[in-house]
Amino acid sequence: MHNRRNMLKYMGAGLALSASLAFPAISHAADMPGVTDTEIKLGNISPYSGPASAYSTIAKTIAAYFNKVNEEGGINGRKINFLSYDDGYSPPKAVEQARKLVESDEVLLIFQSLGTPSNSAIEKYMNMKKVPQLLVATGATKFGNPKEAPWTMGWQPNYQSEGIIYGRWINSEMPDAKIAVMYQNDDFGKDVLAGLKTGLGDKADMIVAEASYEVAEPVVDSQVVKLKASGADVFINIATPKFAAQAIKKAHEIGWDATQIVANVSTSVAAVLTPAGLEASTGVISTGYLKDMQDPQWADDPAKKDWEAFMDKYFPDGNKASNFTVYGYSVAQTMVHILEQAGDDLTRENVLKQAASMKDVTLPLFLPGMSMNTSETDYFPIEQMQLMKFDGERWVNFGDVISGEVGG
Repeated sequence: MHNRRNMLKYMGAGLALSASLAFPAISHAADMPGVTDTEIKLGNISPYSGPASAYSTIAKTIAAYFNKVNEEGGINGRKINFLSYDDGYSPPKAVEQARKLVESDEVLLIFQSLGTPSNSAIEKYMNMKKVPQLLVATGATKFGNPKEAPWTMGWQPNYQSEGIIYGRWINSEMPDAKIAVMYQNDDFGKDVLAGLKTGLGDKADMIVAEASYEVAEPVVDSQVVKLKASGADVFINIATPKFAAQAIKKAHEIGWDATQIVANVSTSVAAVLTPAGLEASTGVISTGYLKDMQDPQWADDPAKKDWEAFMDKYFPDGNKASNFTVYGYSVAQTMVHILEQAGDDLTRENVLKQAASMKDVTLPLFLPGMSMNTSETDYFPIEQMQLMKFDGERWVNFGDVISGEVGG
């Protein structure tokens, strides 16, 4: 494990100093909500029930990882108390839970609250209260706007970065392409499309056809048929899992032999590619930033072995085939890094400052060559991805890591 994030690094010093730090810590107590000499209280809001309940695996993995950190001595001698509440993927419920965490539980911050609707609902409140809303679990680009919402920061690659990366790759590898785009008519779809146009630059006229769909529509077959008729030889499928699977299947059925790119949110073999048909999905391209633990190339990777040992000991009920566990493990490590960097100055202001001061921070389960960087004006920790192609059984990474800085 990388020295930068060696969680045992400060443990001895932290325990030895705890007695001498008792008085300063108490004198600063009013400035450090959620923090005592022995505890750091973190809040979380996740959908344990409702239509997005599959994502609760992320919060369960984070809780397990913090149990591991606590067992190994905590953060500079303090144990993490992780309070995670269900919002059922309902924005009003998310607001209720955020108020409970901030006003009743008095947490230091809210970490990895999940979903664009829920984070949108609590963002104004969190910024008014000046409580960090850190490493939110959504790729919506609006959660990286330090001017408007300085207390809110994303983590995963934002949707515009993803689109920029596709545009840059097509520009480089298929400069004469004719591109057709299907996109979901919401923040997600529009973000990826805007990024694609940015990445194409002065070649945005390579896009010869666009078709949007609403999430309430039952099927997207007509959009795919319309896009094929444009004569495009690249099909960009910016859809959530149900619709992405339909589009992959329909393109195959009508014999549309285009290079197909599917959005990163729809790369699940179980939820997307298998329902679409593995034959129909073969050759589809997307992006990744975390190692796929099912990929044989990582079989002897020490980082994979560490993750497996963690799963066996701390989350034995967790599904090792789910990339949500890899995601939860990695985002928890990011939070640990930020808290370690804050040292004993665990004010909300300093924790936010450390989150916005990451320099080339890498994680064990990142793809090689990737790192996190943030600043007071850059609230997007991960803006690099690597392309990958589905070979009929699994995703295979190819090419270089491509950067997709928004505004960069």
